[in-house]
Amino acid sequence: MQFIDLKTQYARNKEKIDKAVLDVMGDGRYIMGPQVKELEERLAKFVGVKHCISCSNGTDAMTIPLMAMGIGEGDAVFTTAFTFFATAEVIALRGAVPVFVDIDPDTFNIDPAALEAAIERTLKEGKLTPKAIIAVDLFGLPADYFRLRAISKKYGLVLIEDGAQGFGGEIIGKKACSFGDVATTSFFPAKPLGCYGDGGAIFLNDDELAGKCESIRVHGKGSEKYDNVRIGLNARLDTIQAAILSCKLDIFPEEIESRQRVARLYTERLRDVVKTPVIPKGYRSVYAQYTVMLPEGTDRSAVMAKMKERGVPTFVYYPKPMHLQGAFSALGHKEGDFPHAEAASARVLSLPMHPYLEEAEIEQIANALRESL
Repeated sequence: MQFIDLKTQYARNKEKIDKAVLDVMGDGRYIMGPQVKELEERLAKFVGVKHCISCSNGTDAMTIPLMAMGIGEGDAVFTTAFTFFATAEVIALRGAVPVFVDIDPDTFNIDPAALEAAIERTLKEGKLTPKAIIAVDLFGLPADYFRLRAISKKYGLVLIEDGAQGFGGEIIGKKACSFGDVATTSFFPAKPLGCYGDGGAIFLNDDELAGKCESIRVHGKGSEKYDNVRIGLNARLDTIQAAILSCKLDIFPEEIESRQRVARLYTERLRDVVKTPVIPKGYRSVYAQYTVMLPEGTDRSAVMAKMKERGVPTFVYYPKPMHLQGAFSALGHKEGDFPHAEAASARVLSLPMHPYLEEAEIEQIANALRESL
C-alpha cells in the first residue's frame, strides 16, 4: 500500500505528461520556457490573484517575499510552533527572529488569540520590531484568515500565507493562497499539486512587490540579463516541471473532490476511536495529510509498528515542535511553553491519503488502526 500514490496518478495522466515533457525536450528551452509563463497565468487564475511567480521550491517561495520587503535583523516574524522547519527557517535566514505562537488544538493552525498576546508581549519587551505574520495552512486546512487579517491590520503587520499544504483549500469559496498580502506554496511531489522534483510559487496582487519578487528570483535582474539592481537568488522553476504541473492542474479539481471522498470515509469509520480532523463551517481542506490525534497516553510507536505489520504505512508530521528544535535553542524555549503544539507533536498520526484510495483500502486502514489501538 502506498502512503501517497504517485504511480497511479502518473499512469492515469501518462500520455499527456510524456508528450508535455518531450515537447520541452524537442524545443530545448529548459529554463524559463513558454510553459513557465503559461503555468503562472493558469495558477493565478485558479487562486484568484493578479500575480503568480513560480520558483524553485517552497522554501525559496517564502524567502523571496521576505527579501523583497526588507525583513531582516531586529525584526520579529510571528509564526506557528507546529509546522515544517522551513516556515521558521526562512525567518532566521533573513536574520530576523521567529516568535513562536501556540496552535488551536482543533485545527492545528495558529491560534489568533495567542498570536495577539505574543505581539503585545513583543511590543512591551521592546527588543524587536514586529513586522510580519506567517500563518500555515497545515494538513490542507486554511488558517483563520478573518481573525488573522484583523490582527495584522491592527498592528500594521504583513500577513503571509504559507500554503505549501493548503493549495486547493477554500474558505467560503475563496481559494487558499489568496488570503495574505503574499502567499506561497510548494510543488514538492507529495503536495496536493506536486511536480516531479522541486518547485514553488508566490501569489500576490501588489504590482510593485511582484516586480521585486520576479527580480530576486533571477539574481536581482533589472531591465536585462546582466543588469543586476539588487541581491537575488537563482530560484527559477525549470520548464519541464512547469509542463508537468500544467498537466496535473488539469485533473486537480477532480482530485480535490476525490480527497473529500477519502476523508469522509475515514471520518465515518474512525471518529469514535480517535480525534478526526476538525473542519470549521465554511472551510474546505484539501487534505494534504489525513491526520488524527491518538488518545492521550497511547504508545504511538507501537501503534505504527502494529499497523506496519498489517501492511499499512503511517507517518508523523511533526514529531518535534519548532520551539524545541536544536536550531532555535538560543531563543531559550523549554517544554511546556506551547502545550497545544507539544501535545500535537506527541499524539498526531497521519494515514495514507491520496485521491486514488479505494473504499476497501480505507476499510483496511481503519480496521488496522482500530486493532492496533
